[in-house]
Amino acid sequence: MSTDSSPLPKRLDVVIIGAGFAGMYALHRLRELKLTMQVFEAGEGVGGTWYWNRYPGARCDVESLEYSYSFSDELQQEWEWPERFAAQADILRYANHVADRFDLRRDIRFKTRVKSAVYDPASCHWRITTDRGDLVDARFCVMASGNLSLPRVPDFKGLEAFKGKWYHTGQWPHEPVDFTGQRVGVIGTGSSGIQLIPVVAQQASHLHVFQRTANFSVPAVNRPLTKQQEEAYKREYRLHREEALRTPFGIGGHPPPQKYAHEDTEEARSESFEKKWHTGGNISFLYAYKDLLTNQQANETACAFVRDKIRQTVKNPEVAQWLMPDDHPIGTKRLCLDTGYYETFNRDNVTLVNIRKDPISEMTATGIRTARNTYELDAVIFATGYDAMTGAMLDIDIRIAGGESLQDKWAAGPRTYLGLVTAGFPNLLIITGPGSPSVKANMIAAIEQHVDWIRDLMAYVQAGGYQQVDADTEAEEKWVAHVNQVADSTLYPLANSWYLGANIPGKPRVFMPYVAGLDKYRAICDDVAANAYRGLTLAKSAS
Repeated sequence: MSTDSSPLPKRLDVVIIGAGFAGMYALHRLRELKLTMQVFEAGEGVGGTWYWNRYPGARCDVESLEYSYSFSDELQQEWEWPERFAAQADILRYANHVADRFDLRRDIRFKTRVKSAVYDPASCHWRITTDRGDLVDARFCVMASGNLSLPRVPDFKGLEAFKGKWYHTGQWPHEPVDFTGQRVGVIGTGSSGIQLIPVVAQQASHLHVFQRTANFSVPAVNRPLTKQQEEAYKREYRLHREEALRTPFGIGGHPPPQKYAHEDTEEARSESFEKKWHTGGNISFLYAYKDLLTNQQANETACAFVRDKIRQTVKNPEVAQWLMPDDHPIGTKRLCLDTGYYETFNRDNVTLVNIRKDPISEMTATGIRTARNTYELDAVIFATGYDAMTGAMLDIDIRIAGGESLQDKWAAGPRTYLGLVTAGFPNLLIITGPGSPSVKANMIAAIEQHVDWIRDLMAYVQAGGYQQVDADTEAEEKWVAHVNQVADSTLYPLANSWYLGANIPGKPRVFMPYVAGLDKYRAICDDVAANAYRGLTLAKSAS
């Protein structure tokens, strides 16, 4: 039961914004401290990303037995995953099971979007307002708003004139959409587009794929999980989780590479990549060699292998060439997983439109017009991604009463300490914020680590009688410099990716995730906590 129609208390200990996997786990763990809490969720149900992203073909790129909570052995033993890589519907079913099993809904207010959060330095409280007229004060505001939760619809001229239907992968209708017999256009070939395109191609009378930038994709090699496989894994679940804790991505089951790419002959490298290709999974492929994400020559050996695979798969040489990425090292954008993506371009009813050569000029009442051609369409799908990492937070008016707003502070790019706090905004805690591993790790593993750390911090605050927690400005400056230094030691900044905000016009180009690895990050956070939360300023009264 949710509190949708119940009056809210005017003063709480904690407000949590978002009821995805981060918000649900935060609510569960913080209940241990006997705090009064309220979760606000814009959707009508739990699940976050997996509530909104219902597009055909949507599934996780982390194996389902890993992309799940580890905090309850009873939960991980009882839940049954049908496939190696879980589909959206199964992940959402799992999220709902967790909400019911741990009685989370009673503290979640659905269909409620937070509009503003204003901190009052005199009372050390945040005042939260929502689009339903709620006005709540809370000592702590916990941001569980997600890294990929603010969809970006391109500002195409003529969009409002289009008489067909248009969709965004991140705002998909809850009822099934049938494209049978329709002329469909898909704009975007990132992860969502690569998952969606093979499915829609099987329905549409004709599918036009409008591609600006080719992306690397490797086979998922998805398959049903047998009862025997699942039971064998679950018998060793604790060991699998412990192994995952020791890895950069928070994902076990993949032995770390022992060799640099140049240590193998060309023939041996080809055999290594071939084995990874048929094993499936993006982590597996990137684990072929130690230096694929730090050495450009090593990376190019992997790029060349995938380009050869595209060339061998796609029958039309010109289409194959267009599908071969040539502007970024492999893995520096999210390495996509697919099932039959490149094969789809051999279908007679699929046309690839290279909008780098022939850019879209406008949408018309009946379709899309490029600089050279006109395409008649019944439906258009925007697979154009999100204002990632910071978009959902900055979509809320977060500010200090009579002082600075978060939009102002982050105008040149986000600044945080550990990705958990941002100086000058006391008692604001961020789950998987910019400056943390977040999207460069198994998100649920990253979420659990952050929430556990926040829970322990709040217990420390309670025990010490503190009223206010803030990041020290100098500690934040050093952390931001460290995040940048680590990124610059890799190939990641060479790509115009959403990790840099490059997909959003006008967004500052700042590399946002921490890429030293979740294992190293976890050790840093543990050390900070063990040293009386070094880098945080804790006060017993208003400043």
